Amino acid sequence: MENLLLNQVTEKANLWLSGNYSEETKKEVRRMLDSDDKTELIESFYRDLEFGTGGLRGIMGTGSNRMNIYTVGAATQGLSNYLKKNFADLPQISVAVGHDCRNNSRLFAETAADIFSANGIKVYLFDELRPTPEISFAIRYFGCQSGVMVTASHNPREYNGYKAYWNDGAQIISPHDINIIAEVEKIKSPDEIHFAGNKNLIETIGENIDKIYLDKVKTILLSPDAISRNKDLKIVYTPIHGTGYRLIPRELKEIGFENVITVPEQMVVSGDFPTVTSPNPEEPAALDMAIKTAKEFDADIVMASDPDADRMGIAVKDDKNEWILVNGNQTCMLFTYYIITRKRQLGALKPTDFMVKTIVTTELEKVICDKNGVELFDCYTGFKWIAAVVRELEGKRQYIGGGEESYGYMPADFVRDKDAVASCSLMAEITAWAKDNGKTLFELLQDIYVEYGFSKEKGISIVRKGKTGAEEIVAMMKNYRENPPKEIAGSEIVEIKDYQTLLKTDISTGKTEKLDYPVPSNVLQYFTADGTKVSVRPSGTEPKIKFYIEVKSPLASRTDYNKVDAKLTEKIESVRRSLGV
Repeated sequence: MENLLLNQVTEKANLWLSGNYSEETKKEVRRMLDSDDKTELIESFYRDLEFGTGGLRGIMGTGSNRMNIYTVGAATQGLSNYLKKNFADLPQISVAVGHDCRNNSRLFAETAADIFSANGIKVYLFDELRPTPEISFAIRYFGCQSGVMVTASHNPREYNGYKAYWNDGAQIISPHDINIIAEVEKIKSPDEIHFAGNKNLIETIGENIDKIYLDKVKTILLSPDAISRNKDLKIVYTPIHGTGYRLIPRELKEIGFENVITVPEQMVVSGDFPTVTSPNPEEPAALDMAIKTAKEFDADIVMASDPDADRMGIAVKDDKNEWILVNGNQTCMLFTYYIITRKRQLGALKPTDFMVKTIVTTELEKVICDKNGVELFDCYTGFKWIAAVVRELEGKRQYIGGGEESYGYMPADFVRDKDAVASCSLMAEITAWAKDNGKTLFELLQDIYVEYGFSKEKGISIVRKGKTGAEEIVAMMKNYRENPPKEIAGSEIVEIKDYQTLLKTDISTGKTEKLDYPVPSNVLQYFTADGTKVSVRPSGTEPKIKFYIEVKSPLASRTDYNKVDAKLTEKIESVRRSLGV
């Protein structure tokens, strides 16, 4: 079996030696072929880097399973071919192209722009790195049919990626995703890719769109008076070497905050992310430098954005004046509570308003919405699905917010992806509003738990890299389906939702019910008698299998917070042990 695989990858690598690839590329292929250790050769060529429903994401390097100008080129040529078929009646098809701070991001963005333009497609190319949400905004602003953001989001430094967007500014979903994949898979050789760009069809954009976008972000704010009264609020912000450096501090100052403190070492744009192991605001270590700065200045809040500034992480001071991290579920909950509460206070909450969350996000979101008469829609993980709900209800209902546990929030529909620029602005306003009401952000969070119930969540990711890792993840999901647990942490399972079969099963009766979702998805959920919820899914963008654990308890008062928090932490550990993770 191993010899067969090696023969296959060797044959594929030799095609790259004879094909129309650069000499530098061929030199790298020869090096891998000549090496005694064939691991790198196998990992680079054992498959083609898949253009999935979200685009491309992979390790940069030479080979069919790597991010390089040829895999980016095939993706762009396939997308161009599909756009020309789908919008054949338009006099001019157009796209927006942007990129983040990662190594090779500018090269890949310019390569994509050249290929689009060589295919007769007008390109709005950002002059330098920009946040992902601004690309979504630009697609909508210019009336483009599609767009591309070159980014691997918060992945490790060796990765890059390519997100494809549709004409509503959202990432592509069915049927276009499948159709585009089919077009990309038709590209078998670099000879089929039109690399020679038409400069007349490439328009450079930048500050003009920054201003329009930032002015639009200002329209989501609900408490300008609270900002004015708390303009000296001390805000520490870090872009973690990424795209947020140029717009987030600027917007915070423009909306009225006069005390925005940045972390100088992390304001340096770098795809090597020199001050962190991982540029992911979900990772506690990524905020270490910002928290250290916050201690020096006795700040009110710490905010961080990931390399492409779509995700946001925050830290606040607790009741002991110690800095603690606020997780993605809590952040989402703070946004939901604030938007609903302020709109109600302002008389602006309407019966047609709705919010959206993903299926793995805290169920406390639904409790808040239900008690306030706001309809909440559940959708699959990923903002393309949140955007799909918005698109479906456009013109009939008003979207007022939505997010997911993975540190992403979309406060308004003028962007159709998670937006750290808007989220940081809104979270700063929430902090000012809480202070106006005599509370810290931590006390506001506690009060939400007192009113709506205490929910504690934990995400666990098991990484399995390479071909064998991918096979192991498939086997794990198969086992969970075929041999589901009967109880978790001593509480029996009462319901199972399998989004692969789109069936919900009542364990006590054995009855099944169809789940109303647009397509199947490889996700399993277990619900227990004591309200525990466990979700299991392989990541669509990383070599991981993810477990999402949520446990619940009432909270009588703020003074009981630490005791109940400790009890729920212990419960989560029991759940982990039950699952063997």
